[in-house]
Amino acid sequence: MKRIARKLLLFVFVIAILVPLGNLTVLAQDTTICFAFQDLETEFWVAGHRAITGTLADQGIAVIERNANEDANRQLEQVRDCIAQGVDGIIIIPQDGESAVTIVNEAQDNDVPIAVFNRPPSDLSNGIVVVADNETIAEQAVEFMAQKALARFEATGEALTPLIMVGDLGDPNAVGRRNGFYNVIERYPDLFNEPIEVATEWDAATALANLEAAITANPDVDFLFTSSDFLFPTIRSVLEPRGMWVPAGQQGHVIMGGLDGDATACQLIKDGFVDATGVQDLFFEAQATLDALLAAVDAGEFQPNEVIEDPGFALTAGNIIWREMDMWGCVLLAEGFLDQ
Repeated sequence: MKRIARKLLLFVFVIAILVPLGNLTVLAQDTTICFAFQDLETEFWVAGHRAITGTLADQGIAVIERNANEDANRQLEQVRDCIAQGVDGIIIIPQDGESAVTIVNEAQDNDVPIAVFNRPPSDLSNGIVVVADNETIAEQAVEFMAQKALARFEATGEALTPLIMVGDLGDPNAVGRRNGFYNVIERYPDLFNEPIEVATEWDAATALANLEAAITANPDVDFLFTSSDFLFPTIRSVLEPRGMWVPAGQQGHVIMGGLDGDATACQLIKDGFVDATGVQDLFFEAQATLDALLAAVDAGEFQPNEVIEDPGFALTAGNIIWREMDMWGCVLLAEGFLDQ
C-alpha cells in the first residue's frame, strides 16, 4: 500500500510540474506513440515514465506501453510488435547500449522515428538520443567529495580508502559514471589508497551481497560513491550495523556521494549522511525527448538523428541552500513523497 501511495503521489507531482512540457508539437488525435521501457525499478525511471506518458495522454496522443522486465530480447520483440501495429513513433528506455542499437535500427529500417531516453545506444549515429553527461556529472559530485577528503587528509595525514559501487558496465551510463569517479581519484594520487570496486549490476540484492563482502574485507573504507542513488538504503543497511553510518562533522563519517538526484539522496544530504549527488535533469530530458520525437513525427521525418545532452549538475552539502529545488528528487521530497 505504501508503494502504491508513493507512485500515485509521484504521478500527480509529475503531471503538475511537467504540463505543459515546453513547446510540444500539437499532433492529430489519431497519433500513436509506442513507449517501450526496460523496467520501473527506481524513482528516476518511474518519474520519467509518468512525465512522458502523462504528457502524451494530455495531448490526446495514444500511448502503447511495453515493459520488457529487463529482458533485451523481449524488448526487441515488443518494439517489432509496435511497428507491426503501425505506430507513428517510438520512445525506448533500453536494457543496455548494444540492444539499443539493434532496436533503433529496427525502427528506422521500417521508417518509424525513434527516441532513446536517458540510456544511450553504443552507436549514436541513428535515432534521437537524449542522454545525461554521466561522466561530467559524476565528476562534479566526486570532486566535491574529494575536497572534503583533502581537508581530512590535511588534518590527519592519512590517505583515504575509496570505494565505488559500479553499475552494469553494459550500460553506457554506468561506464560514464565510473569514468567520472576515476577522473577525480587519479587527480589526487597522494590522497587516495587503491580504489575498491563493488559490482551491483543495477540490482539491490547483488549490491548488498558484494558490498557486505567488500566492507568486511576492507573496514577502513571512508570514501564511498554509488553509481545510483537508489542504492543508498542498501548502503545504509551495510554501514549502520558497523558504526559507519555517521553524519558529517562526527567522528567516523564516511564521505559519501551518488548520482541520479532522487528524493532519498536529497533527504540524506539534508541529514548530513551524504555529501553530494550528481543530478540528472529529468525535467529537461523528458521535455527534450518529447519535443524532438513529436517534431519528427509532425514533419514526416522517419529517420531522425540527433544527440541531445543533459549537462546536469551536482547538488552538494555546500550548495543545497540555493539549488535544492533544481533537483527533481528534492521537489518530490517537498511534496511529501518519502512520507507516503
